[in-house]
Amino acid sequence: MNNRRLISVITGVLLLAVLLPVGLSIWLAHRQAEENFASEMGNYASRVVMRTEQVIEQGKRALDDIETFSGKPCGPEHLLAMRRVSYVNRYIQEVIYLDGFRPRCSSLESLSTEGIFPATVKVTRDGYRAWLTTQNDIGLQRTMLALGGKRHVVMIDPQSLIDVLPFGNWSISTALIGTDSNQVIASSFALTPALWQRLKQNGDEQLKFQGAIYTMKYYPQLGVAIVTSASLAPLEKSWHRQLLIWLPFGLLMSLLLALFLLRYLRRLQSPHYRMLDAINARNIVVYYQPIVALISGRIVGAEALARWPQVDGTFLTPDVFIPLAEKTGLMPRLTQLIIETVFEDLGKWLQQHPEIHISVNLDPGDLTSDTLPVLLREQLARWQLSPAQIALELTERGFADPEISAPAIDALRKAGHAIYIDDFGTGYSSLSYLQNLNVDILKIDKSFVDALEYKNVTPQIIEMAKALDLAMVAEGIETDSQQAWLREHGVQYGQGWLYSKALPKAAFILWAEANLRTAKRD
Repeated sequence: MNNRRLISVITGVLLLAVLLPVGLSIWLAHRQAEENFASEMGNYASRVVMRTEQVIEQGKRALDDIETFSGKPCGPEHLLAMRRVSYVNRYIQEVIYLDGFRPRCSSLESLSTEGIFPATVKVTRDGYRAWLTTQNDIGLQRTMLALGGKRHVVMIDPQSLIDVLPFGNWSISTALIGTDSNQVIASSFALTPALWQRLKQNGDEQLKFQGAIYTMKYYPQLGVAIVTSASLAPLEKSWHRQLLIWLPFGLLMSLLLALFLLRYLRRLQSPHYRMLDAINARNIVVYYQPIVALISGRIVGAEALARWPQVDGTFLTPDVFIPLAEKTGLMPRLTQLIIETVFEDLGKWLQQHPEIHISVNLDPGDLTSDTLPVLLREQLARWQLSPAQIALELTERGFADPEISAPAIDALRKAGHAIYIDDFGTGYSSLSYLQNLNVDILKIDKSFVDALEYKNVTPQIIEMAKALDLAMVAEGIETDSQQAWLREHGVQYGQGWLYSKALPKAAFILWAEANLRTAKRD
């Protein structure tokens, strides 16, 4: 992934980093409120189940107690025993003695011959009969829960099964429904048949319907279901309270992530990463400035100069981005890119012109690189070129430490490459360095060419180069008078706008071919 695409990705992630924690905190607040709400309703339903079991167990114990009576049925002692059982057990409304399914007496009346109890609907696992009935002697149309043993029945008000107070901050209502008959046995809210059908379809899942939330739990032992209901209004208030807890956390996370990503984004947009991306994408191109023989005007070579195209169509020149590459350690990769580009651009053309060379600028760090000689050998073999067609240029900084530079330069010269000293005289080295280094060509900096009229240093450099048997290339020649003076003083080669500015590969090849044709005619 290149740097530009990575920046786009990071920008998108930055937007998510701002929005996601806030959205997540809102979702967590709502989820926490719902979980608390559901937990409260679940706890309440469990307590209703516990109350139901408590009431049923009390009914069973009452039956076990009265079933131990062995006296005369419906006699005074029997009636007193039934009244005692009813009085002691708070959930027992009435104890009835049955002859088959016909009631004979009860804890409320000494003798009853009214009605017949319906057949048993359920039998518990431990052998107790259970059913719902409206049978009574006082003329009330009220459903009661009947729990029977062998000879007795205890009557329980179903409302006692759901008489449970919630522990939470909101009101919870309850309904008890027979699962077989779909009959509402007891309820503290209006449970319509349509709502009951939806609850059955929903099963154990919570149901939100018309501003309320419902849960349902089955109690198979009695064939009933317990439905709990609560308004959603308290849930909204609870959500807002949770939001006050979670939202600051989400905002803090958004801020921290945004700061981290902005810092990383600024880093990716830094010149270093932009240049790294340009190298990886091979966006840095090479221009070629011709080098000509001053006597004949014929091209003898060219200097490879890197250019960095920008999005606005302009180019960054090496004096702008080379210091950046040196500072950030990108020079080895940049040098490799330039060398590979030179061979890709001019490899075939140089095969046709073995007398012409291309000079490539090296960084001092390139001299200590093990990859440079290998790269040059591979490219020369691939394009079938002579080592003499690739010259290498070093500034005075490259010779600052002769113990390091001298062996590396000797190795490159033995491999067949000519060595240029670029911009000589502008650095901090002394002329005595030339006596200790094996170089081939000295390049006279443009600043000295511009000052030829003063004749201060340039003649001395030229004489010194002649004494050391070094060829010379004058840079920045712009006028015929500069060319004439340099030629008269024995400078062999020159480059500058008098001949041509640096050109892209296609334009350079056209210029060079035209120059060669002209030189051939002359």
